[in-house]
Amino acid sequence: MKPVVKEELYAVDLSGATWRKSSRSSGAEHCVEITDLPGGGIAVRDSKNPERDDLRYTAEEWQAFRLGVIEGSL
Repeated sequence: MKPVVKEELYAVDLSGATWRKSSRSSGAEHCVEITDLPGGGIAVRDSKNPERDDLRYTAEEWQAFRLGVIEGSL
């Protein structure tokens, strides 16, 4: 399988996407939401401003971010 490039992630139509919040948000209104993208990528948006542009990460970028959060370096 060929790697997904960033430009391809931004070409994905998210108009019908299912966005989800962390279970740790405890139902709070002001959180970030994520949805899955092809190739293991992730799109992230602000739940209080869902009409604003989202950010999109490849699977590798998302993994590096998550590991940084877990390790406390972010």
